[in-house]
Amino acid sequence: MKDTPKIALDGVKKRFGSKVVLDGVTLNIAKGESLVVIGGSGTGKSVLLKCILGLLKPEEGSIHIDGENTLTRSGKSRREQMARFGMLFQGAALFDSLPVWENVAFGLMKAHGVKRKDARDIALEKLGRVGLSEDVGALFPDELSGGMKKRVGLARAIAADPDIIFFDEPTTGLDPIMSDIINDLIVESVRDLGATTITITHDMASARKIAHSIAMLHKGQIIWQGSQDDVDNSGNAYVEQFIHGRAEGPIKMAVRKG
Repeated sequence: MKDTPKIALDGVKKRFGSKVVLDGVTLNIAKGESLVVIGGSGTGKSVLLKCILGLLKPEEGSIHIDGENTLTRSGKSRREQMARFGMLFQGAALFDSLPVWENVAFGLMKAHGVKRKDARDIALEKLGRVGLSEDVGALFPDELSGGMKKRVGLARAIAADPDIIFFDEPTTGLDPIMSDIINDLIVESVRDLGATTITITHDMASARKIAHSIAMLHKGQIIWQGSQDDVDNSGNAYVEQFIHGRAEGPIKMAVRKG
């Protein structure tokens, strides 16, 4: 159906022991939409991504991609599903023992069965897409700056032309200029691929630049969702406190004393 969401979560609950991390999350993300999920540390943002990816299984609720229930998949079907995703990890999460090009090509060779020479050609092309020259492909991660590692991570995320991409704190640890460069690269990559994306971030400058819509996760629930244009006039005290970084407000941070 034309109106079927690309990704749909309904009443998703995930707990670890007695700790409830996701408490009935419901989200609909349209094809080609860029959703940014904001919220404080420990609110369940990374767990949310892992549930959609299939790395964690919720105790309750459903997750559909293109109308198909992902929670019933296993074996080859699950591997095929995973191959549709691209992921830019926080800190890039590169393999130190592999040269840059092989980091970018890793998923192509392992998940998609692309031959090594062809995978290298694709990797170098993707590095060019994120502004890195071919000679960078021969370097190792410890020879790269933080900004270059993020670019390599982005090249790896788009290497297989995925239709769904997740970005985990894509600008953490970068200076404002490099953060803006990474934001521009994300916008360009998503536009060129027509991908559906979910980004989790604390960086509101990044959120405003890359998002079509923004959702706030607090205590395992989506407490507000709206367009990027509406976030500054949300009328929600939690959102207001978060986007302005105020100590005073309904969000209480646990501070250990003594």
